[in-house]
Amino acid sequence: MVKSVEEILDYAIAREQQAVDFYTKLSNMAPGIQLQQLMRDYAAEEQRHKDKLLAVKTDGALDNAHKQPLDLKMADYLVDVEETPEMTYQDALIIAMKREQVAFLLYTDLAEKVESPELKSLFEALAREEASHKNYFESEYDDKIYTDN
Repeated sequence: MVKSVEEILDYAIAREQQAVDFYTKLSNMAPGIQLQQLMRDYAAEEQRHKDKLLAVKTDGALDNAHKQPLDLKMADYLVDVEETPEMTYQDALIIAMKREQVAFLLYTDLAEKVESPELKSLFEALAREEASHKNYFESEYDDKIYTDN
């Protein structure tokens, strides 16, 4: 499906809000106060991502952005694991890893497809942050789940 840069930004903003909601929920499931606080910190960081994307939309940065429609194949960026009320901490970590991988791929593709140097820089920075989040959740999974099994 072909999308304009504005539609892609709207999609990314919605994904960041989903991440805020997810990490807020995960903070209530995490074992231990430190992990609960860490999940709240991730929720706050995802909110900052959303705020950056909203700022791009409102400050006119789109005026210099790629004006041609972009084909980003949004279905490639959907997480195939669903949250359930019965999910375990292990399930939540798997979802978190997949969400961060999807976000990394989205921002990497956006960085490659926009012409605006400002947007390219923003999307590259967001991609790096999402990769860092994914690495954290992989380490957490390795430490807490693999060692328990």
